[in-house]
Amino acid sequence: MVYGGKPSTGCYLCRKRKIKCDEAHPECRNCKIYGRPCPGYRPDAVFRNETRKVERLVKNSGSASASGSGQSAPTSDASASSVVSLQRESTHQDHSDGSLNLYTPADSTWEQRALCYFFDQYTIKADEDGGHLDYLPSLYAREIGQNSDSSSSCLKWAVDATALMTLANAKNAPLLMNKARQGYGKALRGLQEALKSPAHAVKDETFASVVLLSLYEDISGERNGLFSSHTAGFEFLMKLRGEGQMDHQRGRDMFNFAYTHTYVEILALGDNPRFDLEWILGMLDSSNPVEQLMLSASKMTQLFLSMRSSPQPPDQKTVESWISTSRQYDVELSQWTQTLPDRWLPLVVYSAQGESLLTYHRISNAVIWYYYRAVRVMLQRLLLGLNKTLTTIKTANKQRSNSPESCPETDGDTLNEADLRAVIREMTTDTCRSIPFSLADVDSLGRPNKADSPLQLRAAQAYGLLWPLWYVLSCGLPTEAQVQQIRAVLWRVGSNLGIKLALILAREAESIRGEQDDIAPMGMGFGS
Repeated sequence: MVYGGKPSTGCYLCRKRKIKCDEAHPECRNCKIYGRPCPGYRPDAVFRNETRKVERLVKNSGSASASGSGQSAPTSDASASSVVSLQRESTHQDHSDGSLNLYTPADSTWEQRALCYFFDQYTIKADEDGGHLDYLPSLYAREIGQNSDSSSSCLKWAVDATALMTLANAKNAPLLMNKARQGYGKALRGLQEALKSPAHAVKDETFASVVLLSLYEDISGERNGLFSSHTAGFEFLMKLRGEGQMDHQRGRDMFNFAYTHTYVEILALGDNPRFDLEWILGMLDSSNPVEQLMLSASKMTQLFLSMRSSPQPPDQKTVESWISTSRQYDVELSQWTQTLPDRWLPLVVYSAQGESLLTYHRISNAVIWYYYRAVRVMLQRLLLGLNKTLTTIKTANKQRSNSPESCPETDGDTLNEADLRAVIREMTTDTCRSIPFSLADVDSLGRPNKADSPLQLRAAQAYGLLWPLWYVLSCGLPTEAQVQQIRAVLWRVGSNLGIKLALILAREAESIRGEQDDIAPMGMGFGS
């Protein structure tokens, strides 16, 4: 008889399936994901005859070592030796490199591994501070259970394709990438069929499919430049689903994801919306910190659209009204920080090297602050451009009149550019001070995190950092050290966590910085 150490304290189903159990109560995460009732936990340790199991593991480990890793082209019928090799690799690698340190059952298919890894990395349970795709596991399980022919479900194919691409990037597995692309094509065809039916088009499953397809596009790095091919679909479905989608939390979460995806392209890339922004403003809840920030971004979008549609060049009165409105929005954004719950506020700490850092209650709180700072930078850039335009107009008016007294406005009407640039640099610096905590390199007190620390970076959290970091790098007037710091983050997320959009944004930011010498008149700091 061999005592194999402390027996597993996981639930009965996880032990039967030979997967790691998080031992949550009253039911574990794995059982929730697969839509199965959790059978509970055994209370006492027992002795078992493990001799044959130990001999088998030793034999398999030896054969795996002799055969090499063999992981570059995994298939669903992978040999036992390659499975053992993957398990050994995931045991010794830390969480930050995107390896499979969770959910590596030897009897599972690659599709099942991909699904578990994806749910672990991209779904975060919602609480009072919010979550990320928290609704997806149960929605996926329900979709599978309700369809005898699950292959007809666009949500099923969208989830599977995204999961396969996530795992393929993490393990650099070309065959899995090909399989993911095939699933993506099936999901697109399924989505087209769903949209033909008015009843199916407004279902949560259909909207969730577009969410997953947009995420797939970012993970695979297959956007059309920086523009997403699913933005038009989001805009169409948000309008089609109407106000009823905000009556339940799942609908509101999907709406917030879609609208954030959409206004990034409007604000940062200068795209034009395909829906009524006034209608959107009426849908958002100003008492919710995240939606309040979205409201401010929506108001900025309205201003940008008004500026684009105005006669060019604008007259002095018009430019002054734009400046006044922009300053009002900037005050509203500053006040947003004064209304946050205490648990949302950043904490100033110092690293072991004496470096000043910003930490937060949760990484998800840090992500929201990243967006806030990026929006503040946008506004200061806009004000700098408008201020230059106003100065140019005043100079031209004086030259035409050949009499300074004929121009009623005074130099006091122009803004102090040094103050505007100071805000941009403050937002940029605070963004960079937040990076060590946002990447889970340090804890809330600034201490280096250990490999087994409960605070670990998940791909969903890193995904939320990308667009704010890109904008700050492109337009935030960073120092050379800050440029290198942000570039390192984007390359780390793209390479280690397998979110290829990060690599694209890093390259695009360098291109924009190379073309941008200064703030041009009427410059908005984005692709206008």
